[in-house]
Amino acid sequence: MPTTGPSDKKIGFIEAFSIGVGGMVGGGIFAVLGLTIALAHGAAPIAFAVAGLIALVTVYSYVKLSLRYPSEGGTIAFIVAGFGNGLFSALVNNLMLISYVIMLALYAYAFGSYGSALLLGSDVAWLHKALAAGVIILFAFVNLMGAFMTGKTEDVMVFVKLAILMVFAGVGMMTLDPARLAPDAWSAPVSVATGGLMIFLAYEGFELIANTAKDIKAPEKNLPRAYYGAVIFVILLYIAVAAVAVGNVSLHEAEHAKDYVLAVAAEPFFGKTGFTLIAVAAMLSTASAINATLYGGGRVSYLIAKLGELPEAFDRKIKQGYEGMVIIALLSIIFTISFTLENISVAGSMGFLIIFSLVNLANFRLYKQTGGNRVISGFGFVLCISATAVLLGYNALHTPRALISSGVVMMAVGLFTYLYYAIEKRVSIKSDTLK
Repeated sequence: MPTTGPSDKKIGFIEAFSIGVGGMVGGGIFAVLGLTIALAHGAAPIAFAVAGLIALVTVYSYVKLSLRYPSEGGTIAFIVAGFGNGLFSALVNNLMLISYVIMLALYAYAFGSYGSALLLGSDVAWLHKALAAGVIILFAFVNLMGAFMTGKTEDVMVFVKLAILMVFAGVGMMTLDPARLAPDAWSAPVSVATGGLMIFLAYEGFELIANTAKDIKAPEKNLPRAYYGAVIFVILLYIAVAAVAVGNVSLHEAEHAKDYVLAVAAEPFFGKTGFTLIAVAAMLSTASAINATLYGGGRVSYLIAKLGELPEAFDRKIKQGYEGMVIIALLSIIFTISFTLENISVAGSMGFLIIFSLVNLANFRLYKQTGGNRVISGFGFVLCISATAVLLGYNALHTPRALISSGVVMMAVGLFTYLYYAIEKRVSIKSDTLK
C-alpha cells in the first residue's frame, strides 16, 4: 500500500480562499444587515465598507505573522508569540474563546429568526428561541458523533451560499430605488461608522485562514493571496448585498423585519419565492456556520487548555469531540436565549476588535522577526482601538443596555482567567515544592 507523504496533506490557494470566504459569509450578513440599515439608513453599503477597511488593514499583520509563526493555533499562537504565555495572553485567548461563543449565539439567533419567519411569517419569540437552541444542540451532537462536514461538503456549502447571494445582488440591482441610496437618505456620519462597527463580526472569519498556514502550499505566495483575496471579495459582496437591500426595502419595512430583512428584500424581484429562497439559504448558511464554529471552538478550547489557561475539562475527549465543545455549546444557548441581537452584535464586534488590535500590536512588536512594516501594523492597532472607542462611546450614549451585557461578559472572562491563573500558579508552586 502506498504511503501518504506530507505533500498529500497540503492545501492550495482555492481551499484557503474558500475557508476565509466561508468563515466570513457565515450567518453574519443574514443576521446583522437589519441592524446596519437601522443605524446607517441609505449609507448601509458605506458602513460595510468601513468595517471592511479595518479588516483589510488587519490582514497585513495576519499575513506576516502566519508566514513567521505557522500553526494550527492561528491567532492564539500569534498572541503567545507577541506577549508570552502569561496572564495577559491567557486573558486574550479566553476572550477569543468567548467571542466564538458569541458568534455561535449570533448564528443561532439568525437561524431562529429566519426559521420563525419562514414557518409562521414573522419572528415569533418562543419558536425563534426553540429553533436557536435546537440547532446548537443538534450540531453539538453531530460533532460528538464525529459526523461533522468534510472539507468537500463545506466547499459545496460555501458555493451554495455565495451563488444565492450573488444572484440576489445581481438581480436586485435591476429593481432597486436609487433615491434610497442617495446622500440625503444617509444618517449622520457617526451613525454610519457605528453601523459598520456593530457588524464588524461579519468579517472576523478571515482569521480562520491562519489555522491553515502550516499546511498550505507555497505559503509565501498563497497565504497573502488567500487573505487579501477573501477579504476584498467579501467587502464587494457585502456592499452589493447591502445596496440591494436598502434599494428594495423601505426603512419602515427594514425596521419591522430587522432580524430577517434579507428575505424581505428579495420579495420585490422574486416574490414570495424569493422570501422562501433567502430564508432557506440563511438557515442553511447559519447551520453550516454553527457546525464549523462548534468544531473550531472545541479545537481552540483544546489548544488553550494545553497552554494551561483553561481547566483540563476542555481538552478531554467525548467520543470524537471535546468536552470543551459541549461547554461552549451550553454557553451559546444561554447567550442566544438571554441576549438581544444588538447585545450579541456589540459584544462580538467589540471582542474581535480588541483581539485584532492586539494581533496588530503583536506584529508591531515582532517586526524584526516577521519583516513587517511597523507603520502599517501600528496604523491597524490605532484603527482597531479607535473603532472600539467609537463603538463604546456611541452605545454608551444611545443603547447603554447593549454595553451592560458586554461589560458583564468581559468582567466574567477577566475574573475567571485571573482566578484560574492564580490558582494554577499556586498549585504548580506547591507541586514543585513537594517534589
